[in-house]
Amino acid sequence: MAKYKIVTPAGVSFTVSGGGYAYEMEALDGMDAEIVELPANEADFIAGSRDADAIYAKGMTFTKAMIDALPEKCRGIVLGTVGVDYVDVAAATARGFPVTNCPDTFIEEVADHAMALLLGAHRRLIEQDRMVREGRWREGRPQLLKIPRLMGSTLGFISFGHTARLTALRAKAFGLRLIAYDPFIEELIMPQSGAEPASLEEVLKQSDFISKHAPATPEAQGMLKEHHFRMMKPTAIFINTGRGPTVDEAALVTALQQGWIAGAALDVLATEPPRQDNPLLQMKNVTLSPHNASASARFDPARRRRVGQELALVLSGRWPMSCVNPTVLPKGSLRRWQPYSMERGPNS
Repeated sequence: MAKYKIVTPAGVSFTVSGGGYAYEMEALDGMDAEIVELPANEADFIAGSRDADAIYAKGMTFTKAMIDALPEKCRGIVLGTVGVDYVDVAAATARGFPVTNCPDTFIEEVADHAMALLLGAHRRLIEQDRMVREGRWREGRPQLLKIPRLMGSTLGFISFGHTARLTALRAKAFGLRLIAYDPFIEELIMPQSGAEPASLEEVLKQSDFISKHAPATPEAQGMLKEHHFRMMKPTAIFINTGRGPTVDEAALVTALQQGWIAGAALDVLATEPPRQDNPLLQMKNVTLSPHNASASARFDPARRRRVGQELALVLSGRWPMSCVNPTVLPKGSLRRWQPYSMERGPNS
């Protein structure tokens, strides 16, 4: 039996199946640790994790009951994702377990995707493609003659964490004016990325494009409602690469149907995958992708190696590199081994 037992649900998370745990084990080499798969249901996972030294969370919701059943010796709950909405972080915090994520492993890809959605929606790329394929060649140019010039337009950010800042870097090259709203980040951070600090109302009213990057925290749940969409310009395009539940989707549908905004480009939806009767699927002014903004050839190896690094740190008694509930760290048995950036907030 290995010295350290890491338990994880059997099966895949949300990327590719199979492949074992070779990437995760690279950082654990020589530590006498093993990753043990347990059935991906609450009762069986609780029964099999009572002697766990760490949890590799993936593939299922980690409830308060599951976390409360973990032994005192458990040193952390490690995730291979940016979002942590499938783990009860409050329950983990109450038990003193650090919860780690991957806030900086594949954010370049998400920023690329956000910019691609903005450009594709602005230039009506999907509609233009259909026109060519359907023999409506001559309709393409008249449609684009009605859209404003991109340079000089305003891009507003709702949430200005790492991904939004990288999106801002890309947007600056296109000559966009940048403004940002984020009550959890110092305003001094925004000008460093070329963005002017603004209130939520200012972002909604002034922006030609609104890029939402908010994580699915309790505070952000359903934060954009009908009255927010009514504030937007009728020519505005709404982009979301954050989380679907941060938006009242029914209000977004109404805004698109009633012409309160011109269009939307969405990588995330309230329910994933969406039901086929979701009105967004039938709208010509909506561009959709299947929650794959972070995907690239680098995605799986990079995030899984990061998981292994975090597991190795906590099992060797050290603070993890990323922690979404950092208040547990000074109170726990893990030791601080490097300067800890207080700029990073939960799930940033």
